[in-house]
Amino acid sequence: MVSDYDEISPFYHQKKLNLVVADYRGYGASNGIPTLTDLIHDSHLIFKEVREELSRRNLRSDLWVMGRSLGSISALELAYQHQEVIKGLIIESGFPSVVRIITHLGMPANGMDLEKIDQGCLERIKEIFLPTLIIHGEQDMLVPLENARDLYEHLGTQEKELLVIPSATHNDIMLIGFKDYFIALERFIERTESMKRVR
Repeated sequence: MVSDYDEISPFYHQKKLNLVVADYRGYGASNGIPTLTDLIHDSHLIFKEVREELSRRNLRSDLWVMGRSLGSISALELAYQHQEVIKGLIIESGFPSVVRIITHLGMPANGMDLEKIDQGCLERIKEIFLPTLIIHGEQDMLVPLENARDLYEHLGTQEKELLVIPSATHNDIMLIGFKDYFIALERFIERTESMKRVR
């Protein structure tokens, strides 16, 4: 939830990083019902509004897109669709395909061709050439570490890094790996700030 970042955002600001956080529909103080379709649709609206707000305020337009857990769906979608205006991609506790989570959690998938959906997700990821930082907890049982490794392997970019936080689970990754987390984040931003991508 957005409110979770009230105490976290100062650490980003100490690194001179601005942070825009959005809730899913039906989460936190937002209304509506969360669906995968709306998750993707809304990500484009938020991305567009953030860019317009930066322009209105005459601020730098440099943007890095970050997705945590379920937010990795939105982040990967934006990275695939808007590579020309995004400096880099950060995925925390994420996964390459929603199929992995459906299967892992034993969720119903009647009538869904999971194999086809999974392959489609992986094919799109191969077309992402943005510099990418992936951060994942070693002991994450909700989104197992193999998801991060699979995402890393399938990304089309050569500029990618996987940081595994020892002993961290799904929701304590920043708490346990605070120092390594922010060192990696700051180094990634600095490295990609003026980088020219080659496809």
